[in-house]
Amino acid sequence: MHTILIIDDEEKLRTLMARIIRLEGYEVLEAATCKAALKKLEQTEADVILCDVKLPDGNGVELIKEIKTLYPRVEIILLTAYGNIPDGVQAMKNGAFDYLTKGNDNEKIVPLINRALEKVQLEKRIEKLEQQVGKRYGFDSILGSSPLIQEAIAFAKKVAPTNASVLLLGETGTGKEVFAQAIHNGSLRAGKPFMALNCSAFGKELLESEIFGHKSGAFTGALKDKKGLIEEANTGTLFLDEIGEMHIDLQAKLLRVLETGEFIKVGDTKPTKVDVRIIAATNRDLQDEVKTGRFREDLFYRINVFTILLPSLRDRKKDIPDLANSFIKLFAQKSNKRIDGMSKDFSSHLQNHVWKGNIRELKNVIERAVILAEGSQLTSDSLPVELQINDTQQQSGMSAFELSGVEKLHIQRVLNHTKGNKTEAARLLNIGLTTLYRKIEEYKIF
Repeated sequence: MHTILIIDDEEKLRTLMARIIRLEGYEVLEAATCKAALKKLEQTEADVILCDVKLPDGNGVELIKEIKTLYPRVEIILLTAYGNIPDGVQAMKNGAFDYLTKGNDNEKIVPLINRALEKVQLEKRIEKLEQQVGKRYGFDSILGSSPLIQEAIAFAKKVAPTNASVLLLGETGTGKEVFAQAIHNGSLRAGKPFMALNCSAFGKELLESEIFGHKSGAFTGALKDKKGLIEEANTGTLFLDEIGEMHIDLQAKLLRVLETGEFIKVGDTKPTKVDVRIIAATNRDLQDEVKTGRFREDLFYRINVFTILLPSLRDRKKDIPDLANSFIKLFAQKSNKRIDGMSKDFSSHLQNHVWKGNIRELKNVIERAVILAEGSQLTSDSLPVELQINDTQQQSGMSAFELSGVEKLHIQRVLNHTKGNKTEAARLLNIGLTTLYRKIEEYKIF
């Protein structure tokens, strides 16, 4: 239920307004003085306030300013006497939602309160969304307690509040975009645009248009003006993933943005000014790229103001269970499945895997496993066959291509399916029970 506070020393008028508002289903609080009103607000949160101009211990216009400072989300409607419109104007400047003429506008009270409440609800929704976005894309969203990832997070937190360019180094799938978003949301640019682009996904001409935009008629197919991502990110952050793939001609154009804050669109003659922070990422060794002439040395030093190395998943295996459980929760919710966790065997496979695709590969494996899951826990049956074969090979020295490796894995999966019932497993495998025992001994299946 929404709460309305009426501040007015005229008891009859205050009682009348309270009765009108209560009939609409709202809870109503009453106060006759500034002091009493502030006391009420300390005790109970109000959504909308109706406030008179002349109060025994102060001026309503000045009270509005004080209340908005203490409780910025509350909306205040000023009650003015006839001929006192200037008070209403000043109140609006002090943060009032609107003003009413006392006595003559009683029929307007409820509609105006409803509009004020709509604004309060909208602002609450926006605040909630901002909190969710901040949580989802902030540093709290980066899971891991291993020293390497904690060190990377600590560096990122230090550079976030600055405007310095950041270079994120690491293998594919180590979470470079997640770090870029966290740095953006931890900066003074939080709430401003965050634009991301993978430079390896476009050829030179198309990449230039995507980043810098173009004018109508600049080339065949350019039927209208187009803003590039660097302009869309104005006042915010532009994240350029795989910057090592950028053509050297475009590198010169990006360098100009970093040095002068301006660029020229394709087909234009006038420069466009922007205020944008650049966060770049690559899995290449840019110093080697500079030596071979594929990357500009001056651009390298401009984007290399602050470098953060993101560790591979195989260097932070301690974090695999936390990451896996987070993905299980995410995909179980999306699939409307009740999955409590993973079996020891499943977890063991995750720990033993090399994870060349890092966190991205782990995420994909968990998503697949959740889709295939039939019980409340993920089991090794739901892992990709190649992952199980490779892990079996690592543990036993078998080649992933050997028939014996495939046979061992298949027997293990059938035994998992029968929950260790060897008679049922032999029947499903269409072999004798003695043969099954021999193979269990041979392959050391436990």
